[in-house]
Amino acid sequence: MKIRITADSTCDLPQELIEQHNIQIVPLSIVKGDRSYLDGLEIVPQDIFDYVESGAGVCSTAAANLQQYMDVFQENLRSYDAVIHIGISSEFSTCVQNARIAAEELENVYVIDSRNLSTGSGHLVLDAALMAEQGMAASEIAAALEAMTAKVEASFVLDTLKYLWKGGRCSGVTALGANILRLKPCIEVRNGKMEVGKKYRGSIDKVILQYVRDRLQGRDDIDPRRIFVTCTTTSDETRQAVEDEIRSIMHFDEIIHSRAGCTISNHCGPGTLGILFYRK
Repeated sequence: MKIRITADSTCDLPQELIEQHNIQIVPLSIVKGDRSYLDGLEIVPQDIFDYVESGAGVCSTAAANLQQYMDVFQENLRSYDAVIHIGISSEFSTCVQNARIAAEELENVYVIDSRNLSTGSGHLVLDAALMAEQGMAASEIAAALEAMTAKVEASFVLDTLKYLWKGGRCSGVTALGANILRLKPCIEVRNGKMEVGKKYRGSIDKVILQYVRDRLQGRDDIDPRRIFVTCTTTSDETRQAVEDEIRSIMHFDEIIHSRAGCTISNHCGPGTLGILFYRK
């Protein structure tokens, strides 16, 4: 059975993994000024940061529409027996809703609500591809993915809350009060939504390493198979320090570095870094 895995551009998988596993990416749109740009194809994160920091305004994101999904699904069904699509949490976007409406018109298209974002959903996308390569049936893969969504632990530490605050994408942010832009909070994905976790102060490089320790130390419920280190503008040196810190705490079979795409960067801003893994 030939199965094509598709995913929203928000999955933030490295390009080499996308190509290696023949994953098709459906881009969301970034609205900058009076123009709309396809995530990763017509705009990159630095374009967004430059626009916001110039004082020109903020960008917004728009879900992939019904016709985009219909086109992708129909095209793939000409060559594949089934399509499995993994989308950003339905709490964040109408992508999953649009994809499901498109799938209703077709046979053998399975749409999975990742209940997550960035490489939190990227974990599911990659595992879907691996299961397809192992010869599992589409219905079995879909059922497995549905069960796996609750096991993904996704969080990020932000250098600034300005982007998330202006975009209104995080419940509870306004409760942080007047110091909102000076805190470096951990944003956690819980039940498909973003919530504010621990709030840090200090230089972002020191905060990031403390965040890693807080997420990993003293735990026996973490699946050691794979961890993503996903960031926006973090330096190579900081990312290596994060990897070294992870290795000093526990063993993972794979530590995969990933750069966040435009959609995630637009809401989280520069200097953001997260570690994303499965719980057992």
